[in-house]
Amino acid sequence: MSLRERLSVTDEERQHQPVAAAAQQAYAELKKTMHQMILDRIDLERLKRLTSEQFKHELALLVQRIIEEERIVLNQQERHHLVLDIQHEMLGFGPLEPLLGDPSISDILVNTYDKVYVERRGRLELTDVTFHDNAHLMKIIEKIVSRVGRRVDESSPMVDARLPDGSRVNAIIPPLAVDGPLVSIRRFGATPLTVQNLLDYKSVTPPMIKVLESLGLAKVNILISGGTGSGKTTMLNLISGFIPGNERIVTIEDAAELQLRQPHVVRLETRPPNIEGKGEVTQRALVRNSLRMRPDRIILGEVRGPEALDMLQAMNTGHEGSLATIHANTPRDALARLENMVGMAGVNLTPRAIRQQIASAITVILQASRLADGARKVVSMQEITGMEGDIISMQEIFRFEQTGIDADGKVQGHFCATGVRPRFADRLRMFGAAVPEDTFDPDRVFT
Repeated sequence: MSLRERLSVTDEERQHQPVAAAAQQAYAELKKTMHQMILDRIDLERLKRLTSEQFKHELALLVQRIIEEERIVLNQQERHHLVLDIQHEMLGFGPLEPLLGDPSISDILVNTYDKVYVERRGRLELTDVTFHDNAHLMKIIEKIVSRVGRRVDESSPMVDARLPDGSRVNAIIPPLAVDGPLVSIRRFGATPLTVQNLLDYKSVTPPMIKVLESLGLAKVNILISGGTGSGKTTMLNLISGFIPGNERIVTIEDAAELQLRQPHVVRLETRPPNIEGKGEVTQRALVRNSLRMRPDRIILGEVRGPEALDMLQAMNTGHEGSLATIHANTPRDALARLENMVGMAGVNLTPRAIRQQIASAITVILQASRLADGARKVVSMQEITGMEGDIISMQEIFRFEQTGIDADGKVQGHFCATGVRPRFADRLRMFGAAVPEDTFDPDRVFT
């Protein structure tokens, strides 16, 4: 049976199917069959010698030739879309490519092969993007994870990976995913958000940016706290941009995604165990190793386990100006989580000793939050001032006060300083990064 015959839809079938659904099904079948025919005809050895542009040109010619040989009736626009889809299948990540090319999308969520959601401007919406079946989706997952030297199969059904542009990928497959493979992609733009971008989005205010810039120059240890999707990594990228270019920076992440612009950056990434359960390299091992690499600053993408102890010790032993993120809903919760993680390191320290380590290592906690309307803001900047008895004492420097929600669902509120002059102001002056006194004026309100 020819390709043309296999793609035909009978009159009886059309009566039982909506026209759009029948056309979409026919096009999906056409693309699937065309892809297989191209794989049968293409010379893989010759393909390796072609550049990406040369291969795209050759592929377009081959698709046109098959269309003519099989006498498939397509208009010019349909032919163009078919060529693009086949190119995405051969060179990229198949149906995900158009979504990855859309700068307005911040998250791509694949709930099995026939349901793909995206997040735009903080809102989730269902797309018309689908895969042929779960096997097709599995091939795309395997292509993604194999590019960064990782694997996913029944013995290791969960994996973290990254795309070439730095976007973070998490995949989980059966038997853990009951209905079929699931993929979550946290998009990263080709260029990181700038200070002006965050000011335009009203995520921070000019006085807060000035303080953050001075903290970066003055080598102040900062912990960025927040929930999932609150903008922690974006803030980490922003603050790291204030580090002088003559300093050696070591970054440590589960999946490398930071986009630092300095010339002297060393990037380290964890490694999961192999199929025999050996060869795992944890964040804690990388933090310990980084201390032997003569770093000026250590940036830990996310602290989530016993590496918390090694991070605090590094901050307390000359690696000032280090940065890290942590999942927590408030700055006080962040300290509690950090204390619990130090306990996971297996050392025999009293709670007071752990809190003293935390209080002496970390100076500033930034709380990032994703509000009800999807907007992301730095809702609090707090300074750790020391210990009062057995409790770590903090004082708030800046805050965002929410006043309500308007008729369009937009969160209303304003930023302001609390009027507290932080203790780190003297350190900023010592490093030549002093900020004006009116920076902390509580009467200056930013809506």
